[in-house]
Amino acid sequence: MSPGRVGAVPAQSVYDLLSRQAVVRPEACALEDATGAVRSYRDLDAAARTLAQALKDNGVGPGDRVVCVSENCAAGVAALFATWVIGAVIVPVNARQTPAEIDKIVSHAAPSLILFTSQVSPDAAQHAERLGAATLVGLWGLLDFVALEHESSPSAAGVAVILYTTGTTGDPKGVMLTHVNVSFGGATSAKYRGMTPGDLIYGVLPATHVFGLSSIIVASVYAGATVRLIPRFEVGTVFEGLHRGITLFSGVPQMHALLMAHARKLGLKMLGSDTLRFVSSGAAPLDPTWKRKAETFYGVAVQNGYGLTESTAGVAATHNALGDPDTSVGPALLGVEIAIDAAGPDGVGEVLTRGPHVMKGYFRNPQATSDALGVDGWLKTGDLGRIDDQGRLHIVGRLKELIIHGGFNVYPPEVEAALNDHPDVVQAAVIGRRNGSDEDVLAFVQPAVGSTLDEATLHAFVSRRLVGYKRPAVYVFASSLPAAPTGKILKHKLISTFLDELN
Repeated sequence: MSPGRVGAVPAQSVYDLLSRQAVVRPEACALEDATGAVRSYRDLDAAARTLAQALKDNGVGPGDRVVCVSENCAAGVAALFATWVIGAVIVPVNARQTPAEIDKIVSHAAPSLILFTSQVSPDAAQHAERLGAATLVGLWGLLDFVALEHESSPSAAGVAVILYTTGTTGDPKGVMLTHVNVSFGGATSAKYRGMTPGDLIYGVLPATHVFGLSSIIVASVYAGATVRLIPRFEVGTVFEGLHRGITLFSGVPQMHALLMAHARKLGLKMLGSDTLRFVSSGAAPLDPTWKRKAETFYGVAVQNGYGLTESTAGVAATHNALGDPDTSVGPALLGVEIAIDAAGPDGVGEVLTRGPHVMKGYFRNPQATSDALGVDGWLKTGDLGRIDDQGRLHIVGRLKELIIHGGFNVYPPEVEAALNDHPDVVQAAVIGRRNGSDEDVLAFVQPAVGSTLDEATLHAFVSRRLVGYKRPAVYVFASSLPAAPTGKILKHKLISTFLDELN
């Protein structure tokens, strides 16, 4: 396959960032992965173009969706850019999701092709086998694939990526991010972190989520830096890896906490890296005590940030000196607007944001799009916050029921639906409860009269339906749940009603 056969690349594509680096620094290292693959920018560009031709040969055209069931690797990054070369839309899906979750996304996205990064992910390989995939081998590495009957979708015009988050109804919602969104998000992240071609970024955040895709992969390509891709977080591997020339490390609070605990087991108080210059934390709030401990551990300031999938990750971020007690999420990033809607006397209201980072909308869901996006371009985040006199945003709560566990979004209706699928469950309610810097998923279950249903049985049942981070950490079984006269469960009374069982 000749790279030149692909033809003209759509204007203003995220792929332009890669093609520019392939010209400016062709021999510089773009990425490394767990297979031992090392790709220069010239190599990555060639891999993306040859894979793009393979996608075209298997029926993928402009506007078509390509689902990529993956964990971080060179082949997965090549798949991103290959899709953008031909103007198609990538739909990244974490391989650790259950078959039911993946099938739901595939059904809604109606892709022309599914890719699997089987070489680095046993879970992806299992999904590939289940769906009867064939294998592609080329400059990009190894990918399994399944070609499907599909339909075109005008609503995907100009869209680079669709990232699925389960909506509050329990139905999948595909966040459409355009080439402008993703390019802006990557460039803004690179500038904020001061990324240069000399940086080596530790890429353990999943590229199937917006933080890893935009703020790590695309940001690194924008800067001409190198990313070391890690398929999944394993504390010992990450601890050792951070000593091998890494200059930038972004993670969620749970990752940082596990690394500090691992160091304590080794009798160490500090990471002890001579090269690490930038550490950031996102996707969950920072506790002041935890922040101080983390900065002592890393020996550099730990920066905080705020964003969501609908805003291509970045909205605000700190740029504090080591030891600064500030636990806000910082001021708005360059080019981003923030406002507070219907602020009360304490200045708290719903956080709104506007700018080139705001999504196009939800795929095939005009009502949800209309609910989230105002006519003047403001995105309603569903989060409660205030802006202090220094222009820094403070997140104080959520309007939505969203739970953030392990840095990932967990929506209670989806978990409740899985629980209610069990024949011995009458009804269930799910809420989150803060546990240090994380949130635990709590499940309150009313079993059928005479049922012998227990936690182990229900947990095993749910585990076949939900990926690990969505599974409840605590189950409370009760003959009834607090409810209004209408029968609606009063979730705000669950903690107080079952306080004894939770302690």
